[in-house]
Amino acid sequence: MNIVVLDLNPLHDVTSRRDYKEKYYDCLLPLGLKYTELLPWGGKLTSESIKFFSPIVIWTKFSSSNSKHEVLYSAFMEYYKAWLELMEQAAEDTDPSQITCNLEAQHRYLTWRAEKDPGHGVLKRLIGEKLAKDLLRNFLFSGIDELGSKTFLDYFPEYGIEDGTINEKRSVIGKGFENRPWDKNGEFIGNDLRN
Repeated sequence: MNIVVLDLNPLHDVTSRRDYKEKYYDCLLPLGLKYTELLPWGGKLTSESIKFFSPIVIWTKFSSSNSKHEVLYSAFMEYYKAWLELMEQAAEDTDPSQITCNLEAQHRYLTWRAEKDPGHGVLKRLIGEKLAKDLLRNFLFSGIDELGSKTFLDYFPEYGIEDGTINEKRSVIGKGFENRPWDKNGEFIGNDLRN
């Protein structure tokens, strides 16, 4: 079984920041729609996780086959090309408050992924708990220590339990999305993320 997540991850929540969605994702919707038909939604994603994805996310599962691997490779190459084009067009932020906001958004994302990445369980079975945590924190989602000092519970207090540790559940909100929660226009149709 192949489990795939491919996205041009947003720095800010695209459901609450329309300006950000319109600036970066509206022009990418045709690309995302092309692959949502070829690589269907892979099943339930938690509402906590969905906040870190864009309307063009590819979240899919499929049994290995040459045709599916070719489609996935094509998607990867097109997304990579789109990312390179976005980087070419990017203008450097000079507003100190916006830079601070962007750094905190990136730190929040890295903190989430290092603690709650769904691949942690697979990595733990393959290489053990200590190496899995090290791989997540210091390689896949590196930058946590350099970008900020807030902890996971500073960003996500709802995961705190009485003894001051982090609830190990993947979702404490309990809401999940069995189907793609965006329409063809990239509008979020999954209802309130907090429910």
